[in-house]
Amino acid sequence: MIRSLNMRAICTLATLCSFLSTGWCAELKTEAVKPGKIKNILFLMSDDLKASVLNAYGNAVCKTPNIDRLAESGMVFERAYCQGLACAPSRPSIMRSIYPKSKATAPTIGEHLQKFGMHTARVGKIFHMPVPHAQLDGSNGADVAACWTERYNTKSAETYSPGLYRLLNMGIVTREVQGRDAKGPNRMFATVESDKEDGSDQADYMAATKAIELLRQRKSAGKPFFLAVGFVRPHFPMVQPKKFFDLYPQEQMKIPPQIEGDLDDIPEVGRGSDGKGLNEMQESRRRMWQAYYGSVSFMDQQIGRVIDELDRLGLRDSTAIAFTTDHGYHLGEHGFWQKMNLHEDVVRVPFIINAPGMKPGRTSSLVELVDFYPTCVELLGLPIPNDLHGKSLAPILRNPKATVRETALSIHNRPGGAIRSATWHYIHYGEKGEELYDMVKDPHQYTNVVSDPQYADVLKEARASFEARMAAAR
Repeated sequence: MIRSLNMRAICTLATLCSFLSTGWCAELKTEAVKPGKIKNILFLMSDDLKASVLNAYGNAVCKTPNIDRLAESGMVFERAYCQGLACAPSRPSIMRSIYPKSKATAPTIGEHLQKFGMHTARVGKIFHMPVPHAQLDGSNGADVAACWTERYNTKSAETYSPGLYRLLNMGIVTREVQGRDAKGPNRMFATVESDKEDGSDQADYMAATKAIELLRQRKSAGKPFFLAVGFVRPHFPMVQPKKFFDLYPQEQMKIPPQIEGDLDDIPEVGRGSDGKGLNEMQESRRRMWQAYYGSVSFMDQQIGRVIDELDRLGLRDSTAIAFTTDHGYHLGEHGFWQKMNLHEDVVRVPFIINAPGMKPGRTSSLVELVDFYPTCVELLGLPIPNDLHGKSLAPILRNPKATVRETALSIHNRPGGAIRSATWHYIHYGEKGEELYDMVKDPHQYTNVVSDPQYADVLKEARASFEARMAAAR
């Protein structure tokens, strides 16, 4: 039975008073968005998505009409940075608003919202699920059950999808399913032009379909909701219908240059994966870009299906939409592939918030993915837990020139981390070395100026800022 509005309000007020009296939650901010306008949160999360491939971030090649319309009617955070360099550290950091490796604790965003009567649901990958392992067996991975009122996984063939399979670093091309590398050392360079034309056999299509079903149920129930929809593309294996490959002819793909001596000023510990032979295979590198673009476009199509249903149900005016990913990706820049390093292509991520009542715009203010949680809570007009590391971005949503932090921090799973300011990027590997980049003159990070005496003052500032941020993140 659905409670009356008055009864729900009384229960919510009683719960709120209880938490405030214990000091567990911070007081509501005086500038908080008025409760009632935004009742729901739709969280759309991609996987391994680098910001620089999106039109909203300056790329004119990749076709993402649905992310584009989110950007056009929302706030685009041009300088958003992840805190973890892979799925496993990044995702729980986002969902708890706690830095990776920190000893601090906080309830997940879902647990917190449930305290105030919200229905929380997950479809697909939000907390860490190994890809393609979890999709092959439909398992939960490292999901946190307490975060959700209900949760749903997808199960798909992934690498074993019928279609043309390529293992790009090995030069293998076949339609045979047997013998494909789904869990082996070369799995990250596998692509499949799947035979199912509409993609309905793929995890992301299934996630969108289930999300649509849940939106219809939430509309009927009339209860405020937090719906998190996790897409696995463009994470490897890049599997999508052939038509998405055809959007990007491989011979037309522009690939990052390979510059002799480029890595000479980067400490050994700071170098990314070398591609297992891919750097010596120009056509395969172009095909990696083709497959990555195709995966992004396929994922974008599924986002469009979910947003269209939200609109059809008349829920858009009461629902804030947030879109992001867990971290960025290397596709041959500096000869690096994948993730797990602290350079700009990995730590910078797309982040868009589309909130009713907020003017669209773009902001160059520095933000972190740990800021997602407190931002959602404030948009809903609820108290923010005291122990979160993130900061609400509501001030920036109201004024894109506002700032909530001076730097953005990313933390390596090995000793070290990186800090990004508006003008420089400092990377610290303990005793194993440092990197410093002038992001105004050298945005693609070709010259490590850590030993340049002209940057001595900048280096001193960066080191001090990094040490202070790391100390606060423990």
